[in-house]
Amino acid sequence: MPVTVTEARTRAAKAVASGRREWAASIDHDEVVLGIPLKPPTEAGVLADPRAASEWADSWRAVRGAGVQVRWVQKNWPSAGRQELPERLTLHSADAIARFAGREVHDDWVRLRDRVALLRGRFGDSEEFLQAVRSRGGAIDRLTDADFTLLLDVLEWLREHPSSGYRLRQVPIPGMHTKWLGGHRALVESLYAAITGAHDLGLVPPPETLRIRILDPAARPGGLTDISAPADELAALPLEPRVVIVCENLESVLALPEWPGAVAVHGAGYAVPIHRLPWAVSSRVLYWGDLDADGFAILHRLRSNGVDAVSVLMDEGTLLAYRELWVADPNGVKNRTLPMLDALEQAALQRIAAEGGVRLEQERLPWPTALDALREAASS
Repeated sequence: MPVTVTEARTRAAKAVASGRREWAASIDHDEVVLGIPLKPPTEAGVLADPRAASEWADSWRAVRGAGVQVRWVQKNWPSAGRQELPERLTLHSADAIARFAGREVHDDWVRLRDRVALLRGRFGDSEEFLQAVRSRGGAIDRLTDADFTLLLDVLEWLREHPSSGYRLRQVPIPGMHTKWLGGHRALVESLYAAITGAHDLGLVPPPETLRIRILDPAARPGGLTDISAPADELAALPLEPRVVIVCENLESVLALPEWPGAVAVHGAGYAVPIHRLPWAVSSRVLYWGDLDADGFAILHRLRSNGVDAVSVLMDEGTLLAYRELWVADPNGVKNRTLPMLDALEQAALQRIAAEGGVRLEQERLPWPTALDALREAASS
């Protein structure tokens, strides 16, 4: 079937959507070319509906513009006679492709094109920077005009103050509210690293806090049970627990009863710094995490940091016993090399992948069963 002008505009719009990040980061937008075969009708098609063939050809005669080329072909047919038909549309340059696709597509392209041009004019054309622009093109495009102006100012300020010693909310950019940099940090870090080669923004990181519950009433400093403080301050506490229970979920930490000689720690993901707590690493450490790929990766990291952690309820038998409580986990199908896991833990991790990626969240387990397992592991 002959390609209509509307169909060609749709193809041009798709080309812009898929290619504009790359085009914007290219040195010369004029090198971009899109060719679309128009599939003119055959003699039989012209004879079947001469009016439609004529209107189709006329619609392409009306197509004009900078960078727009329609190639025509002469046909001399025995029955249909001499016909001049459009055979191929060629759009020369990214601007021409976007303009042909329509006003909205063109406006979106021009916005991204001009923003990247400003970034390149301010911060250079290094391949590292252009690659960062390609990978972050969507985030750059979604910024409001005011936020894009702030992005330029923030990158410039950070380049001029590579070791400011300021905290995240202290960066003194006119017109920037205190939460802006936190909300756009991934974009800023990616572009700044490409500009300077630095792995951080030169800002003072927030204190690494940790939440613990001292389950032993006799060991509570000043009577405090539930404490959130920087890890270095918690490390200095005069605690001598026999067992430290690391729970991935806060609800589990809060549910633990009074327990002589025990301290509970909220794991809160991969960053838990148990290895920096002398009173923890010198005790028996139990790790009770979600039965999922991330839970085992956190256990692996704990052990890699020198913590001799014992896992609780993180085995294949527990996983299979509570199949009705599983939820899907796309991360569970990834191949992971976690050499710090023992054979039973490796088997559970392999089962998670074999089941298509699943998760058994620790708080879904019956509480009496969990508490009995923790007590048994603590006394072993």
